[in-house]
Amino acid sequence: MFSSIRSRLILIGLLVAASIFSLLPREVTTRVRGADNAMRDSVTREVPIKRGLDLQGGMYLGLELDQSRQVSSDVARDIELALTVLRNRMDEFGVTEPLVQKSGDERIIVELAGITDPQRAKDIVQEAAFLEFRITDESQALEKSLPAMDRALRAAGVAAGPGEARPSAVQQLLGGADTTARDSAGADSTGADSTAADTTSLTPGAGILSGLIQPSGELPGEYLVSETAYPRVDSLLRIPAVQRSLPRNIALLWAGMPTSVGVESYRYLYALESRPIITGQSLVDAQAQLDPLTNAPVVNFELDRAGGREFGAQTARHVGDYMAIILDGEVQGRPPVIQERINRSGRITLAGRTVEDARDLALTLRAGALPIPLKIVEERQIGASLGKDAISAGILAGIIGAIFVVVVIVAYYRMAGILAIGALLMYVLLTLAALAALGATLTLPGLSGLILSIGIAVDGNVLIFERIREELALGKTVRLAVDEGFRHAMSAIIDSNVTTALTAVFLYQFGTGPVQGFAVTLIIGIAASLITAVFVTRTFFMIWLERRPAMSTLSI
Repeated sequence: MFSSIRSRLILIGLLVAASIFSLLPREVTTRVRGADNAMRDSVTREVPIKRGLDLQGGMYLGLELDQSRQVSSDVARDIELALTVLRNRMDEFGVTEPLVQKSGDERIIVELAGITDPQRAKDIVQEAAFLEFRITDESQALEKSLPAMDRALRAAGVAAGPGEARPSAVQQLLGGADTTARDSAGADSTGADSTAADTTSLTPGAGILSGLIQPSGELPGEYLVSETAYPRVDSLLRIPAVQRSLPRNIALLWAGMPTSVGVESYRYLYALESRPIITGQSLVDAQAQLDPLTNAPVVNFELDRAGGREFGAQTARHVGDYMAIILDGEVQGRPPVIQERINRSGRITLAGRTVEDARDLALTLRAGALPIPLKIVEERQIGASLGKDAISAGILAGIIGAIFVVVVIVAYYRMAGILAIGALLMYVLLTLAALAALGATLTLPGLSGLILSIGIAVDGNVLIFERIREELALGKTVRLAVDEGFRHAMSAIIDSNVTTALTAVFLYQFGTGPVQGFAVTLIIGIAASLITAVFVTRTFFMIWLERRPAMSTLSI
């Protein structure tokens, strides 16, 4: 098929055109944080060769399981699950060739190249993304338990804070409290709307917690806590004696964001059924969108068939009840009322959040939940200056190596050496184009692999030239010597390249990020060297012999 010079030149021309097209600069959109802390799109034109962490800078994170928040009975299993989840998240995040690997028995290393928003990357890495749906409590269990909680706090020696109700000595003796005492947040809410004003009165016996927690009066199981009192109430509710005062089937969870009621800022506290009706383990897809009516960011999710059947059965049983959507232990927005059976599809509304937050939430939900939250124990920022120095050093090494190869091969093989240099230029073009087309990442070890493969490309030509010289020494004609030289050298070229390629495959399979970068460029270089040494150099020889048919000797 490619026996004629014309067909060979057409194929070489197509390869060159495709290579140049693959290397043309393209517009790249990245999100950067502006001076006003807002995220904006930045459009730049870059050559489509991805660069690794060591060439363009980025972020290095060392992560461990956060045992302070959740104790694991099988650390090794949870580390493996976390590795899988993080790899899925980084693939969704779109980071160039992220490195996620285990270091030791209890640590995970994450390397992210070209990160422009480190905080967003850390949030995505650490977010547990555990999704739950729970029904709000309608039995007023929290209100009934508040007196017992106050007694437990007094028994533990916890004093009332500033503005909280303090029982008199007689009432302490009788076990009661001042029925006229009020929380300062309730007393200061006269400027709020009627809903807030009506929620300041509690059952008789208001104390430390009962003076700070107010029923909202709108939804069952929903309570208001002044934002200033939120940290104290949260810490008090975590006391084991207080938790034992709640019924076993009730869990208390906070809203993720504060809410303004009139002139005051409050945090919603929800009393929910402890058993979720379904979790995010059944989730198969999540997409971020804007609500066409409210223009608020939402995340639409879809469950698998088994999860859809369970969700449908549970929501059908709770029609008319309020269902809280919980992510990582925080209630997302106010619980909606279940108006009808819900099957596989649902929606999470992110009021007061950005579209970027919705995208990140959808990303983490699709990737799956972490078995245990992760904490950052080591963090390093690798600057772009190191990458520039590495690129400069790599380019300099490549130029020096290429010049040395050119000088030696031209001095030793003369005109045939010049033909080999032409094929070598074609090899460099094909290798870089393949890196761009395949989306491979060029790292500092990858640069060394690229330079090494230049020697491999020249080695194929050396084998061919030596075989041609042997055939000429036997007295054969120039054309016959060239044909026999290429034919007899083919087996040696294939053997040497295949064995090197097998080594590179094993390096890629069992190596880590830098070793894999070296292996990728080496494999691509071997493939390109076969094309140039066997096909392109042979074409150049055919053109040379076509122009000089009467040539009796060869400049080799």
